[in-house]
Amino acid sequence: MFFGYRRRFHGPLNLIHGLQVSINLMAITFEDHSFSLLFRRRRIPSQDDSKMERNRNRTRLTGWFGYLQRFQGTECTQRKGIPTMAKLSLLLGYFIFFFSASWGCPDDQKQALLQLKSSLFSNLSSDSSMSGLETWNSTSDCCHWDRVICNSRSTSKPVIALHLDSIVNPLPMVVTSTVLMPLFRIRSLMLLDISYNYIQGEIPGNGFANLSKLVHLDMWLNSFRGSFPPQLFQLRYLQYLDLSNNLLNGALSPKVGSLQNLKTLKLEENFLAGNIPKEIGNLTKLQQLSLRSNQFSGAIPYSILYLKDLEVLDLTNNSVSMEIPLEIGNLSNISTLALSKNKFTGGIPSSIQNLSKLETLRLENNMLSGEIPSWLFDIKALKNLFLGGNNLNWNNNVKIAPKCMLSQLSLRSCGLAGKIPGWISTQKRLDFLDLSDNNLEGTFPRWLAEMEVGSIILSDNKLTGSLPPRLFQSLNLSILALSRNNFSGELPKNIGDATEIMILMLAGNNFSGPIPTSISKIYRLLLLDLSSNRFSGNTFPIFDPDALLAYIDFSSNDFSGEIPVTFSQETKILALGNNKFSGSLPRNLTNLRQLEHLDLHDNKINHEFPKFLSQISTLQVLNLRNNTLQGSIPDTISNLTNLQILDVSSNNLSGSITAELGNLVGMIETPNTFSSISDMFTFSIEFNDLIVNWKKSIRGLSSHSLDIYSLLDLSKNHLSGEIPASLGDLRGLKLLNISYNRLSGQIPASLGDLDSLESLDLSHNKLSGPIPRTLAKLQELTTLDVSNNKLVGQIPEGGQMNTMNDPNYYANNSGLCGMQIQVPCPKELSPPELQEAETKESWFSWEGAAIGFPLGLFSSITILFLTGYFIRAPPPNRYSLRIRQRRQRV
Repeated sequence: MFFGYRRRFHGPLNLIHGLQVSINLMAITFEDHSFSLLFRRRRIPSQDDSKMERNRNRTRLTGWFGYLQRFQGTECTQRKGIPTMAKLSLLLGYFIFFFSASWGCPDDQKQALLQLKSSLFSNLSSDSSMSGLETWNSTSDCCHWDRVICNSRSTSKPVIALHLDSIVNPLPMVVTSTVLMPLFRIRSLMLLDISYNYIQGEIPGNGFANLSKLVHLDMWLNSFRGSFPPQLFQLRYLQYLDLSNNLLNGALSPKVGSLQNLKTLKLEENFLAGNIPKEIGNLTKLQQLSLRSNQFSGAIPYSILYLKDLEVLDLTNNSVSMEIPLEIGNLSNISTLALSKNKFTGGIPSSIQNLSKLETLRLENNMLSGEIPSWLFDIKALKNLFLGGNNLNWNNNVKIAPKCMLSQLSLRSCGLAGKIPGWISTQKRLDFLDLSDNNLEGTFPRWLAEMEVGSIILSDNKLTGSLPPRLFQSLNLSILALSRNNFSGELPKNIGDATEIMILMLAGNNFSGPIPTSISKIYRLLLLDLSSNRFSGNTFPIFDPDALLAYIDFSSNDFSGEIPVTFSQETKILALGNNKFSGSLPRNLTNLRQLEHLDLHDNKINHEFPKFLSQISTLQVLNLRNNTLQGSIPDTISNLTNLQILDVSSNNLSGSITAELGNLVGMIETPNTFSSISDMFTFSIEFNDLIVNWKKSIRGLSSHSLDIYSLLDLSKNHLSGEIPASLGDLRGLKLLNISYNRLSGQIPASLGDLDSLESLDLSHNKLSGPIPRTLAKLQELTTLDVSNNKLVGQIPEGGQMNTMNDPNYYANNSGLCGMQIQVPCPKELSPPELQEAETKESWFSWEGAAIGFPLGLFSSITILFLTGYFIRAPPPNRYSLRIRQRRQRV
């Protein structure tokens, strides 16, 4: 059976050609579901793709047009003795006689498809559109519709293939799995592609059980949840199953072994866990098995060695452990073996050298050990080799004469020493080279600069000298990472000639001089890291406002003058800290409409804290530490609704702390909204840490985990007045530091509502009164410093407060006592309790009084009456009654 996008033919001759195809295809047995598919290289289309572009990238299957060409001119048209026109007439008559009664597709299937379209339109939002269903209407034959393929050789012309990928554009549009229900009435379906629609909900297993003839099922890139439905294991004809990029969880059932016709199984990018079932070995026809980026654990089952037809085995990014099976080399058809980012131990099995068809071997980021075998370079078919991030050792004394021609090579942290190996120069097709984190020495070799390698990653070595200008004449160079070496000198002035560069990372070297102005010509540049060098000057390249540059780090250099703002409007991260910039903050910063991270710490920025910063609503990190800013923090700061980290410590700010800080939404809840440019690339990009004063020490917060932090540091200024109670609304805060100011009044009890708080520093102020007992509710608190104030009373007990027993953190107060500092409190000071406990006790006391008083009174009267003490007494005078009433009130 053959599927494909339908091509329309007009005229009687084309009609007869179609008939010839139908007649020839009638010899194919229906139960034989084998067919050839020509798959596209899948990509995620952008929202701006035109309809033509989407169709060009959609799965292409061999269709009618190819078969018409195939059968034209064959013996059925060249057979002698029967004139061609007579033969055509006979065929046309045959066609009309047998097929005129069933020209259209079955009505019930047509109605099912129309119902599907109606359901989709009912979910359509105003900013969404449907793609490819425009031809679906009640007046035409559904076999003529786009995305629909019918069985033309059957008298009933049933629908056998539906290409429903990427129907909705653009997102968002909420589509639940119930929208698929009409499809399950089309029991003749053999191919169903519903990929890239973000359909939500559980997979309707009972519905798919009706599609017993399915051969090809593609559900890639949706939002299906729940476990793997067992009904899918009943589809005995299934050859292709793709459930990648969903939200499936639970274990992979052993019943997967019942899909014995399966050739492709792709379950990557889910949350499947547990062991890989040994029944996977029953899938003896399997050619591709991809379980990448799940949570599988345990060892690779031995039964996987039964899959003699296996060509691709991808277990990347799981927790699979133990040793790689020693007999893995018996899978003689393997072309891709990807086991990266797991917990494999032991050495590289020697049987791998038997894999003569092996093109890609990815073993990086495991716990493999031993010497890297030189026979790897004798595998002639090998193109991609990734071994970095293990405990493997490179034998620097072995001479390598590769028999392969590599395209990609990663030997990161493999113990390479001396000069960059010269044998690499023989790899003329090399496009990716990662030799980072080794002990390489010497200069950047000229032969490497001339090789036209696309990605060169040599960070964390001991390389020296200047960069050869020839390197930047490359038309292929897209990634150059040379951070943390000993390179020196000025950057070549022709650096801008390498117009294909996307990543340029030169941090942690000894480069000097100005930044070449030609660098602004690199329009594709996304990330530019020149930090921790000796660059200087007060003029900077002027980048095109529409350039793609998103990450800029010029920190820790000797730049001076005004803060530069000649960057792209797409800039998201701008780090200029630890330089010699001076003057006020430029208003043109507001032109950076995508700015999320602004770091200007340790400069000489003065003047008042500008109100216009509040216009950059995308800001998530604002670090102005250790400058000479003056004035007060404006009330408009609350407009920064995404702000999660604010550090303005060590400035000259004055006035009171604005209560509007309590409205910073990003500190109330800390959503995972931080951008990660590194997710766009196939190798790890290490950005510089954000340096903050964390728990009484200077510490770097990793850029990869900033989303879990929220901090507010106003320390070492001249702030005065009381601490606003609204700060207690910032429940997402992990650190609050307002030490070394001139704050007065009492510590607000609302600070006990900061559930996530780990560090609270209120030291070196003029705070008075007791420490609020509500602080005992802070279960995450590990650091509390209230020293050098005027606090009195007992230190609260309970919870984490019992662990805050460093006397230095309570020193120089006028009257604190408690077990934390081993100073007993006077007896008249009852132990402070939590406010909740006090409330409960108060409620209990009044309720007890309300209930107990009448019961006690009744009991007392009864006892007195029975014992004879209940006698009439003379009425008291008004004066004595009034005295007793007053005493009762007291």
